[in-house]
Amino acid sequence: MIDVTDLTKTFGSTTAVDHVSFTVRPGMVTGFLGPNGAGKSTTMRMIVGLDRPTAGEARIDGVPYRQLRDPLRQVGILLDAKAVHTGRSARDHLAALGATHGIGRKRVDEVIALTGLQSVARKRVGGFSLGMGQRLGIAAALLGDPQTLILDEPVNGLDPEGVVWVRTLARHLAAEGRTVFLSSHLMSEMAQTADRIVVLGRGRVIADAPVAEIVARSTGGAVSVRSPQAPELTVALTAAGGTVSTNPDGALVVTGVPAPRIGELAAQDRIVLHELTPVAGSLEQAYMELTQGEAEYVSGGEPGASAPPPPTGAPISTPTSNGDPR
Repeated sequence: MIDVTDLTKTFGSTTAVDHVSFTVRPGMVTGFLGPNGAGKSTTMRMIVGLDRPTAGEARIDGVPYRQLRDPLRQVGILLDAKAVHTGRSARDHLAALGATHGIGRKRVDEVIALTGLQSVARKRVGGFSLGMGQRLGIAAALLGDPQTLILDEPVNGLDPEGVVWVRTLARHLAAEGRTVFLSSHLMSEMAQTADRIVVLGRGRVIADAPVAEIVARSTGGAVSVRSPQAPELTVALTAAGGTVSTNPDGALVVTGVPAPRIGELAAQDRIVLHELTPVAGSLEQAYMELTQGEAEYVSGGEPGASAPPPPTGAPISTPTSNGDPR
């Protein structure tokens, strides 16, 4: 279990993480979401002792990461894809990590097979593609067969097969009773993988709830309507301030007017309705609504908007720059 309590991190006059508290429980996958600059990576780094909190604390199974007696066997971490000695082979990199905890070559070969790296295991890491680097980072995180997994953007750079594999792996590990904490910008994938979601915005927790509960907060603001008098209904809804579009199957999609009001307008004008259904929301829609106004970087040429930063490298690896656990 991961307990984050009142965690705060400032850099000069900038508060990157602002009194953040949440719990990541075993037996489920907890997703970590937020716009770029929201403080997700800084929070993860503080959990594993790479950044010192300005205030608050993070504990793993009741103690700070630095006090874990056997960290590689207790916590598997993937944070920075580039934190690997590029002159080593994948097998030698994993063997070096294993040697710090008495983990032998047999386990190294097991995680190489598990992550699909057999064909490149003896090749130098410096020549790896982004996807192969991701798989190596996941292999390093799994090396000690840990009870807790902390994975920052684990599917970054993976092909569709690899994305499905990570999803299946995360859910399998959670089903075994392990604690799985992962971040991603892929909303559709997170919706299929996570049981619970923690959302940050400008360094603060703005949502912490099961996925179904977060999705239920959003209907997407649309209502599907079917009527044999669609033209007359469209006129009435437009006059009431709604926006109406028509699907290829003839159903009207209405925004700006809630379902009860649509029914009232139809009854008032004696318009027959065959369907009046709020459109089911999605995690993506709920996330966009939650983080509206919370993004540090805004796309799209709006006056005064900040330009988005260049894409960063993919996540992976153990807590220190050379991959050795701290």
